[in-house]
Amino acid sequence: MLIYIKNYECLALILKFINENGLPYFILGKGTNLLVADSGYNGVVLSLLKSENKLELTGESTIMCTAGLPLAKVCMFAMKNGLGGLEFAWGIPGSCGGALYMNAGAYGEDISNIVLEASHVDKTGNIVNLLAKDMDFSYRKSYYSDKNFIISSMKFKLNPSSENEVKHKMFENIKKRKSKQPLEFPNAGSIFKRPGGGFYAGTLVQDCNLKGFEIGGAMVSPKHAGFIINTGNATANDIANLIKHIKKSVLNNFGIELECEIKTLGDIEI
Repeated sequence: MLIYIKNYECLALILKFINENGLPYFILGKGTNLLVADSGYNGVVLSLLKSENKLELTGESTIMCTAGLPLAKVCMFAMKNGLGGLEFAWGIPGSCGGALYMNAGAYGEDISNIVLEASHVDKTGNIVNLLAKDMDFSYRKSYYSDKNFIISSMKFKLNPSSENEVKHKMFENIKKRKSKQPLEFPNAGSIFKRPGGGFYAGTLVQDCNLKGFEIGGAMVSPKHAGFIINTGNATANDIANLIKHIKKSVLNNFGIELECEIKTLGDIEI
């Protein structure tokens, strides 16, 4: 069952009902780094994408936004108000809530650099405020990453700049992204986390000679080996099997165990 949440008052009531009745549930952002099982999900999916979202300045350089807003919309809002600090996020798909959940980032910056505070709805339907210092940020991880709370809003602290300067940085970033990533094909973004130790997942996969390797309709991108593209008819199982093959190859060749950045939903393992 998919439920679109109208507002956060409704969300609190629905979440309270779900937990009182022991129903399994999943909070869906824009689904940009999610692999859903071919058999679907036997539970309740909650989406904020059609909620009554807000986006406003709350100070000279502070932005408040609700979690269901696309990150791209907030980037444009910051640019038009002459505020820098979000340029790295231009081109990152997904919602603001999803970006905070996984501490999304690019070009050496991430959400943890700019967030001041956030609010979430807990399992009992209560709204809780959390300061950035309590969000336990690390690489592609936050306090929310292993919690089943629903992020409702957040505040970003940005830097005064000029619209032209911010716009220039944003479009330089998207130019780099288009030149290096297979944006012309359906994909779930970077599949694996950076393994550390000076290694990069894409380079390790490439060194296993896996660029262009296919299972069903899923292919390791010939442009960037850290991405898996859907060539037109890939199933979730095709993608899952390709991920397993990649992980096994990298482990056998380099002794490094890759960890997935994407999440799964339903009866599927990667």
